[in-house]
Amino acid sequence: MNGVLRLLIIAYQSAFLALGQIWANKLRSLLTCVGIIIGVASVTAVIAALSGLKQSVLTEFQTFGTNKIFILPWWEGRGQRRDMRDDKVRFRPEMFDGMLDHCPSVATFTRLCDFNATISKGRKAEQMVEITGIEPTWHQIESREVILGRPFSWIDNTQARPVCIINDKVQDKLSLSRDPVGDWILIGNRRFTVVGVIKARAESSMFGSGRSSSEVFVPFTTARTSPRMGMICIAASRSPAVTDEAKAELTFFMRRARGLRVGEENTFQVESVEQFVQQFNSVATAITMVAGGIVGISLLVGGVGIMNIMLVSVSERTREIGLRKAVGARPSAILLQFLIEATMLCLMGGLVGLLWTGPPAGQDH
Repeated sequence: MNGVLRLLIIAYQSAFLALGQIWANKLRSLLTCVGIIIGVASVTAVIAALSGLKQSVLTEFQTFGTNKIFILPWWEGRGQRRDMRDDKVRFRPEMFDGMLDHCPSVATFTRLCDFNATISKGRKAEQMVEITGIEPTWHQIESREVILGRPFSWIDNTQARPVCIINDKVQDKLSLSRDPVGDWILIGNRRFTVVGVIKARAESSMFGSGRSSSEVFVPFTTARTSPRMGMICIAASRSPAVTDEAKAELTFFMRRARGLRVGEENTFQVESVEQFVQQFNSVATAITMVAGGIVGISLLVGGVGIMNIMLVSVSERTREIGLRKAVGARPSAILLQFLIEATMLCLMGGLVGLLWTGPPAGQDH
C-alpha cells in the first residue's frame, strides 16, 4: 500500500514538473505538438467522413428495403445478362404460380414489367415516362401507399383494365385537378382512367439516378401487351433474418419451374438487397482500416518529433539530472518524469486535434 502511495506521489510530482517545463518552453512545446495535432485531426476526420458515408449508404439501403429479393433473367454460363425476350431466358407469368406455397420464407411477390411511353392530357404531354406494370402486392413490397383513390385490385389485374395510378409529378405536369381520381390520361394512344395517386418516392442518390420523377403504374396484365415482353419478379422475405433461406427456396423453386436438371446452369439470378449490404459493410470496413492506417502515419511522424525533442531536452538538462541524482533520485524516477512530460505533450496535442475536427459524425454542431 505504501509502495502504491509513493508511486502516486512521484507521478504527481513528475506531472507537476512536466507542466512546469512545458510552460517554460511554450514555443518549443507548441511546435512539438503540431505533428500530433495534425495526425489526430487527420485520423479523426477521415474515420468520421468514412463512417458518415457508410451510414448514409446503409440508410439508402434501408429505405430501399433490406428484405427485397430480385429474380432476374440471366444466362449464368456467359456471365452477362441476356436479352429478357430470349426464349431460353425470359420469364413467363405462369412460372411464378404457387411460389408462396413452396417458399415459406417468402412473404409476398409481384411480377413487374415496364416500358417508356408518352403521356398526355389535352395540350400537356411528357415524353419518355416510365410506365410500370405491377400487381396489387407491389404496394406491400415497396411500402408505397396510395394517398388518393385506391390501389389496384385483383380484378383490375385479371381483366387487364385500362386504369392507372400516378404520382403528384404527373398531376403537376399534365395540369390535372387536385383530385384526379376518375379523370383520364393518354398513355401512348390509349386512354387510361386514373384510379389513384401514389405517395412520391423518396429521392435517392443511389437508386434514383437517371430516372424520371414522373411515375405511372398500370396493372401488370395491362402493361404486358406482348408475350415476348420482358418481365422480372420482386419478392419480399418475411424478415431480413431469413433472406438467405428465402433465396435458397426461390432458387430451388425457379430451377424446377424452368425444368432445369442437376448440373445445368441457371437461366436466372436471385439477388437480395441484404447481400449488397453485407458486401458494402465488408468493403467499407476494409477501406476505413486502410485509410486510417495511411493517415495514421502522420501520428507516427508526430511521435518521432516528440521523441527527438525529448532527446534534445535530456541533453539540455544534464545538470538538472545530475543534481537530482546527487540528492538521491533514482534513475526510474528521472525516467518517469521525462515519460510523463512526453505523455503530457501527446495528450495536449491529441486534445487540440480532436477539438479542431469538431464533434463526431452524426452529431449536430
